[in-house]
Amino acid sequence: MLEAVGAGGGGPSPLERATGSKIHVRGHEITIEGGEDGLVERLLRQVYGLAQAGRPVAAADIPRAVSMLRDDPNVRLSDVFAEDVLVRPRRGRPIAPRSVAQKRYVEAMRRHPLTFGVGPAGTGKTFLAVAMAVQHLLAEKVRRIVISRPAIEAGEQLGFLPGTLEEKVSPYLRPIYDSLYAMLDPPRVMRMLEQQVIEIAPLAYMRGRTLDDAFVVLDEAQNTTREQMKMFLTRIGQGTRCVVTGDPSQVDLPGGQPSGLSDALAILTGIDSIAVVRFAAADVMRHPLVQRIVEAYERRAAAPSGPPPRPEGGRKGLSSASQGGDG
Repeated sequence: MLEAVGAGGGGPSPLERATGSKIHVRGHEITIEGGEDGLVERLLRQVYGLAQAGRPVAAADIPRAVSMLRDDPNVRLSDVFAEDVLVRPRRGRPIAPRSVAQKRYVEAMRRHPLTFGVGPAGTGKTFLAVAMAVQHLLAEKVRRIVISRPAIEAGEQLGFLPGTLEEKVSPYLRPIYDSLYAMLDPPRVMRMLEQQVIEIAPLAYMRGRTLDDAFVVLDEAQNTTREQMKMFLTRIGQGTRCVVTGDPSQVDLPGGQPSGLSDALAILTGIDSIAVVRFAAADVMRHPLVQRIVEAYERRAAAPSGPPPRPEGGRKGLSSASQGGDG
């Protein structure tokens, strides 16, 4: 909580950036300078109450909480941040949405047969989609889980890698395995893979199939072509729920090909039974530094093109302090 409101140093806190205020924390005393009249105090009282109840608000949620209180001074953040556990692993914390955007995403996956989760890395798009798939499987709402990715690696063609196709794509699909191992015991995951209750495969394996009674996740969908995306979406069968995740700003398709994800969003948005949930830099749930990095790249993308800024003092190259970093 203190990191979110102003303690810990390292520049303005999320609350200070969102409200234009300055917050000083000394022991149990908080002093507020500037900002909108009463807004920071109202938010702090609610955030403190949630922390006392064992439901701390993540720093990434603060900008959205500020926006909600601006729109409705009487909104109860406890209603928005109510715990909604998807999976309870034997080890580790329960898996549940931890931000407003994640909560909307989970609700969309529950209500719609096809959901698009779109936004930068670190926002939990894939992890929560896999968690929802596991929840559906354990509750016997589906008979199997199918998770796929297009076999395009940034700057690397899989055809040049040694081994069988399965050995080639296994490292690329590793994040999916990691997510499953975080939710289920590894021996159980291995049994489910052997019994094909869980299938993890490149997108090319989906061609010509109809996927019935399954929870299907297409990850890294920004790297599908238009044809691949159409092929995948037309695999959806009876009793199947589908989630497509991706970041349109991170397209690795060769030759400047248009992304199938961006094309699908333009064509399908507004159709009944299809939900689109968009994440922003403020929704990044990794280290706070990751959120600032994403924000910096977004500012660069939005700014007019021009020469890169020169180092301080007009010298070329990195300063000696920068050169001493760990990369």
